[in-house]
Amino acid sequence: MTTYLRGNRRRRQSRGEPLEEALAEGQGAPTTAARGGAFASPQQDVYAALDLGTNNCRLLVARPQPDGFRVIDAFSRIVRLGEGMGESGKLSEAAMNRTLEALKVCAKKMRRRGVTRARAVATEACRRASNCGAFLARVERETGIRLEIISNNEEASLAIFGCAPLLDRTVPNALVFDIGGGSTEVTWFDVAGVGRGRGELTKILREAPERALLGWHSAPLGVVTLAERYGGRTVTPEIYDDMVADVTAELGGFEARHGLGALIERGELQMLGTSGTVTTLAGIHSKLPRYDRSVVDGSYLDFPTVRDISRRIAAMSYEERAASPCIGRDRADLVVAGCAILEALCALWPVGRLRVADRGLREGILFTLMHDRPRRRGPRRRPRNHKGYGPNGHVRPA
Repeated sequence: MTTYLRGNRRRRQSRGEPLEEALAEGQGAPTTAARGGAFASPQQDVYAALDLGTNNCRLLVARPQPDGFRVIDAFSRIVRLGEGMGESGKLSEAAMNRTLEALKVCAKKMRRRGVTRARAVATEACRRASNCGAFLARVERETGIRLEIISNNEEASLAIFGCAPLLDRTVPNALVFDIGGGSTEVTWFDVAGVGRGRGELTKILREAPERALLGWHSAPLGVVTLAERYGGRTVTPEIYDDMVADVTAELGGFEARHGLGALIERGELQMLGTSGTVTTLAGIHSKLPRYDRSVVDGSYLDFPTVRDISRRIAAMSYEERAASPCIGRDRADLVVAGCAILEALCALWPVGRLRVADRGLREGILFTLMHDRPRRRGPRRRPRNHKGYGPNGHVRPA
């Protein structure tokens, strides 16, 4: 079970405030933290997971619960770290500055919440950028956060771990995809071969991932890279069809290698998507006046609905997309590329419907940190002062 401060969510939505935006300004402290003052109780571990992608910088701060964890703070900001990388191969100065400002907010939140274990990871943009080393050094120097670049394989594993509660245990196979800013990850996951407990899943993904990950592919096409290639503001039907064809050609080899079509014919494959694209489509389908995670996460979209909404979005003008409450101006030039990627996925693997996950990498990080936490006899106090957050979850002392 994951608790996302739903009481605070309802109060903020009644005032018209988005939850994560309010939290980003340091508001919305949950009642448990408010009773203990500005910092979390030193007698309980506080965990943080930070995911720096090509397009977004996201943070979750949580406390463990017997059946999961409870999120006590969150942050999300579109930073477009990978903007322009398709041509230059480097992170631009403007993109790095935007990202650093977001990371400073994250560092402040982690200190304020008294985080005792944290893991901060970077994905496709940092994997590809030729100047990433200098950027990571600057991040650590200015924020105290030591970012860890993870492989495509580990990124897929962590996303699956975060989404595992949404998988249907009666369907033996799952195709899990994540449409990112710089890449799209597709993973064939053995649901039947993995036990129900998270401990067993963690052990398998850490020690023998081939038992659970039957096949995976990272396509170098995400919403940012595809939008930069074809344009994102004005997209004609012909351009949109070219986008779909481009993605289909890139992912077609994965189907040729693994033959998942046979599983679909036998009804033995489910599909689960974790990305801003699928959550956007789910929000539009539910006619939400503003995005609401509690409605979207775990919902289903059938494929005719996916195609219908995708084509409607592609036919909108940039201003119409910007005015949509589930899209917004920050994503108005990227969402059409996401729709094209999603439509290609649905055409290649016509399962009929997909489950929507507003969760993934960050939740996977939190669960693995909590599962791996050291067992101790007495309470552990948070250091009074520390310089930042290192790899593998440990707070670095001053």
